[in-house]
Amino acid sequence: TQAGILGWPAMHAQLADVDPVTAARLNPADSQRISRALEVYRISGRALSAFHTGKSRAKDEVDTRVDELKGLEDSNALMIALEPVDRAWLHERIAQRFDAMLADGLIDEVKALRARGDLQPDLPSMRCVGYRQVWEALDGQWPMTELRERGIAATRQLAKRQLTWLRSTPQRQVVACDVPGAVELVLGIAKNSIDSPK
Repeated sequence: TQAGILGWPAMHAQLADVDPVTAARLNPADSQRISRALEVYRISGRALSAFHTGKSRAKDEVDTRVDELKGLEDSNALMIALEPVDRAWLHERIAQRFDAMLADGLIDEVKALRARGDLQPDLPSMRCVGYRQVWEALDGQWPMTELRERGIAATRQLAKRQLTWLRSTPQRQVVACDVPGAVELVLGIAKNSIDSPK
């Protein structure tokens, strides 16, 4: 990778050329934040600091969303959580989804992303479930024959963390997503909430 060849101080200098405001507040050894700031610039064509300056409209919108989310616990907002009753059903769906990703060209997509030359495996976008496992297999960290198993296992771990997070939200209304009529039940709950607001 470019960082591996040039080193993080040099990557910090590159950031200073395109986004001096962000570079000034980052330590030259802060690889994760430097790489993220450079990634934002390469993808959007805008400096990361441009998204944070003053009370821009974008920042106002983000602040408003954060405030709304913080207030959900104390509000009467309707929160519906689709949670499976049968863990085996969830595992089967995860396997089907990962198989579909592979069939739709996930490996070729990651190969093309690697060939660009401006992405590294430590970037947040490349650490996503699926992409990370393909990247590691292409790096030879383990055989490509293990890709499916590792991708499915990583997705299961992510799903488990997501369910744990959902269960920490006691005001949610749970709908079993692995039973017939789940969609109709969600629509019914939403309609009742609209018809009889608290």
